[in-house]
Amino acid sequence: MIDHIVGPFQYSFMVRALIVSVLVGVMCPVLGAYVITRGRAFMGDALAHSVLPAMVAAFLLGISPFVAAVPAGIAIALLMGSVARRTGISEDTSIGILFAGLFALGLVMLSKATNVTVDIEDLLLGQVLAVSRTDVLASLVLTAVVLAGLYAFHRQLVYTTFDPVGALVAGIRTGLVEYVLLGLLALVIVIGIQAAGIVLVMAMLITPAATGYLLARRFVGVMMIGAVIGAVSAVSGLYLSFHADLPSGPAMALVATAFFGVAATGSRRWRAATREGVEVAA
Repeated sequence: MIDHIVGPFQYSFMVRALIVSVLVGVMCPVLGAYVITRGRAFMGDALAHSVLPAMVAAFLLGISPFVAAVPAGIAIALLMGSVARRTGISEDTSIGILFAGLFALGLVMLSKATNVTVDIEDLLLGQVLAVSRTDVLASLVLTAVVLAGLYAFHRQLVYTTFDPVGALVAGIRTGLVEYVLLGLLALVIVIGIQAAGIVLVMAMLITPAATGYLLARRFVGVMMIGAVIGAVSAVSGLYLSFHADLPSGPAMALVATAFFGVAATGSRRWRAATREGVEVAA
């Protein structure tokens, strides 16, 4: 039993994978709490797909995907936020247009890439076992930036999430806060793509946070429970990937979905028991 737990980490690639998996499992749900509360799940999915051209370009140039994906992700996130404001079309429509167009561009670039072999499966499903030391350091730096941004703008983000009109009246620059959230979301997605891939990063961003939403009564609780579930899902998926020879991203997503299924099944009982406990304490 102990060998099954400790054994995988005798390999350096598993240690690197563990670090990145925990970062993904924690950061995705923390920011995902804002995303699901604001009803922006589609934005996260669109961003994950829209950075494909930048990642393909990085592979063609022989550089780390972080070098291209980070600035591209931030630029695309800000563009998605501004297109709806400038054109007058709905936000979902503008996001869908950019999502489809940029993802299609990435696929075209892949089809024309003749001088380098790019594994589309690794891009779409993730390959956390192949992360380098440079990728780990980049993930740590990006995580620190995201945490600093959330710490600096947490009050404004919460205010604009639950009472956007009141926040505007109070003098908070809601447009700036929106762009900050989009930029942080882009950074978290870039981190998550390393582990879960373009397609499945959505599961790590949304599912643990949604599970926390079912179980917690306060917004901070949603973030904390989501982070714990996300970390456990990421590490469990990593173990499944090693011992059962499963792809890491799908394994993480399945564990997170299982947690959500249990929470959804027992959420009414949980809430009833919580209310009863509060009444007894009162």
